[in-house]
Amino acid sequence: MDTPLTTIAVVGLGTMGTGIAEVLARAGREVIGIDVSEAAARQAVASLEASTARAVLRERITEQERRDVLARFRTFSDLQAAADAELVIEVVPETYEVKQQVFRELDAVVSPTAILATGTNALSVTRLAAESRHPERVLGLHFFNPAPAMKLVEVVSSVLTAPPAVESVTRLARELGKEPVAVGDRPGFVADGLLFGYLNQAAAMYEANYASREDIDAAMKLGCGLPMGPLALLDLIGIDTARTVLEAMYTASHDRLHAPAPVLGQLSEAGLTGRKAGRGFYTYDAPGGQDVVPDALTPASSAGAVAGRTVSSVGVAGSGTMASGIAEVFAKAGYSVVLAARSQEKADTAKARIAKSLGRSVSKGRLTEEARDETLARITSAGTLDSFADVDLAVEAVAEDLEVKRELFATLDKVCKPGAVLATTTSSLPVVAVARVTSRPEDVIGMHFFNPAPAMKLVEVVRTVLTADDVHATVREVCVKVRKHPVDCGDRAGFIVNALLFPYLNNAIKMVEEHYATLDDIDAAMKLGGGYPMGPFELLDVVGLDVSLAIEKVLHSEFRDPGLAPAPLLEHLVAAGCLGRKTGRGFREYARR
Repeated sequence: MDTPLTTIAVVGLGTMGTGIAEVLARAGREVIGIDVSEAAARQAVASLEASTARAVLRERITEQERRDVLARFRTFSDLQAAADAELVIEVVPETYEVKQQVFRELDAVVSPTAILATGTNALSVTRLAAESRHPERVLGLHFFNPAPAMKLVEVVSSVLTAPPAVESVTRLARELGKEPVAVGDRPGFVADGLLFGYLNQAAAMYEANYASREDIDAAMKLGCGLPMGPLALLDLIGIDTARTVLEAMYTASHDRLHAPAPVLGQLSEAGLTGRKAGRGFYTYDAPGGQDVVPDALTPASSAGAVAGRTVSSVGVAGSGTMASGIAEVFAKAGYSVVLAARSQEKADTAKARIAKSLGRSVSKGRLTEEARDETLARITSAGTLDSFADVDLAVEAVAEDLEVKRELFATLDKVCKPGAVLATTTSSLPVVAVARVTSRPEDVIGMHFFNPAPAMKLVEVVRTVLTADDVHATVREVCVKVRKHPVDCGDRAGFIVNALLFPYLNNAIKMVEEHYATLDDIDAAMKLGGGYPMGPFELLDVVGLDVSLAIEKVLHSEFRDPGLAPAPLLEHLVAAGCLGRKTGRGFREYARR
């Protein structure tokens, strides 16, 4: 097992197998591609020819290097071709029966020292190894799709795997330019173990008609910086594949968050398995296509919808980062803004923060000095909410404390003119609870901006059961005018983004509690394997562990799901005052500024 891995067989030449074969051939390995389907083998060769031709056009490789790569890839239809391979990677369909048959046949073909790797992301490596005559040479080697582009490779050991085998494939992964992460044998491993729970919750959210597929996907892309929305990603992965992974995860964890949402089963049984079928959550231009085409669920034009109220002036209550950011957004869009705080001094400090932010935009060439001055001139700072008497829209951005917000809305009810829209920026509290302290709950709505407000494009527009149609229309129109993307959601804990984001973060903490993987490996897995801009522990420390714990508690209280209970490690860190970057220590330690 310590011999160099120069000849490698890839069994199964679907999208993943072809991608792995390309990575290996480009890295100088002799690659034996094996598939019972001659059409799949031809397609794999054609795919490699096309990708290497593109590489030549982009001057990444020479024509001679391209010919060498193609010469190193040979295809066969019989497993006997793997006889001389030092490593065999199987990426056949995700069922025990098919994979076990492959391993049994390989036992009779390859040398006793050859390493057998499964590309599974859901099935038990230990169970597959137990079927082999030499279980010590069996491990998991989980590439991510598309294999040539994705850097992460999860190296999965069972209790039977020999350390030299792990060392050999880990060294190979590094030589391929990949980032190997060592993990134990449990369904989903690290990246998919966190990813598929999140995807499942998104499917359940859609199934409950809480939000449209378009709004769920837009919310997670714009609110979290993800490269793809969860429902579009399920279509790409394959809804049947996702269901298989989740079934395996649920069998191991018995966590209801992993129990496949019924809609996944319904779509799978109907053959609507995503892009490969031409239809899943979305409809595509053709089977295997990637262009979404309109269907019966595509939102209709808003023409003829309820007209909103006229908004020319906006009041923003608060003096923190969020309040000043929201005031900046409205002022830049041409609105007259009153920025009110508990004192004139706090209001002036908040306006000074806006001036500093605009100054940075000027220095970076994003804003002219004239535009900066005009924007600042539209903002009036005030030390009392009485200054909101004439505003058309009042937006509160004070502390995330229900009693504080209720007290403020009671004041707004007295101060603001009839017909003014009253909006709360809460990220987790019930909007209706603040609406009910006013005499006009129909005028109250949630308008959840994301931090930093000037940069983040998303606004969650939260209707209560009492919100008037024209108030909802007003806020959507205003969002568009300030160049934000509004998504509609109902008044329940977490709305869209936090309801999907924080269970994922909580599950990452549980992985560390269970000593399954390290902070660094989990963060690397989600950035390299999932395309996340930040790993979960980086994000938790930025958000603040106290804020994260508060949101987790709200979600657990509302949905009463045991799987949503905050991880004890999070509670312990908060109790110890380790709140993240703001205190210098959270999951990691930071240099004090």
